[in-house]
Amino acid sequence: MADNTNRLAGVATLTVDGVIYSLEGSFKYSPVLVKRETVTGQDAVHGYKEMPVAPFVSGSFRDSQGLTVADFNAMTNVTVSVQLANGKLIIGRNMWTVDALEVDTADAKFDVRWEGYQGSVTEN
Repeated sequence: MADNTNRLAGVATLTVDGVIYSLEGSFKYSPVLVKRETVTGQDAVHGYKEMPVAPFVSGSFRDSQGLTVADFNAMTNVTVSVQLANGKLIIGRNMWTVDALEVDTADAKFDVRWEGYQGSVTEN
């Protein structure tokens, strides 16, 4: 077996509730809990404000025969798992899809974004 200890990026496998889907590309995730913004006044920097953000996982998928795009729109309370090329396992628990789904028929692909509660996305 080849030694992949230096591999950082490339292949990825995604499942939703144990079902494998054809991940076309553009997989992204964010486990962060807050967004900070610097607060300034006319005299100086006063500090920052902090607001919660929804952790997410997202990607571009192939629209293949047997797949129903509308099923993605119906996903709520699902577990999204992704094994990355660098060995990390990204898990999103209790996730739901957001945004309207559109299929680009020239490439048979569509983008999906799942969001969840604070702490719902982990990286191991």
